[in-house]
Amino acid sequence: MTKKLVRMSTADMLSELGYGVVEAPSAEEALRLVRGGLRPELLVTDHLMPGMNGTDLARIVQLEVPGIHVLLVSGYADSDGVAPDLARLAKPFRNDELAASLADLQTSARS
Repeated sequence: MTKKLVRMSTADMLSELGYGVVEAPSAEEALRLVRGGLRPELLVTDHLMPGMNGTDLARIVQLEVPGIHVLLVSGYADSDGVAPDLARLAKPFRNDELAASLADLQTSARS
């Protein structure tokens, strides 16, 4: 499955869960949107991307959008380069697994 199809599939799952979704095809585009005024409550990003990785994107966005929740998605078993304080979801995943990960993020934010 191509990255575009994975992104679209994840966006569909998030929409089904009631989230408003803005898709960005790259970390650089996501940053452009944030720097242009977008203030998301949640960032769901792949870890391995061309250019900037998901952990680096998360760190920059966390500085620019305080309080944002971040979920890193990765298709690799090891977590090299993934900060241990970031929530992680392994690919492939089902809608219920995504929902559970997002619920965990909400719960940990309230703790």
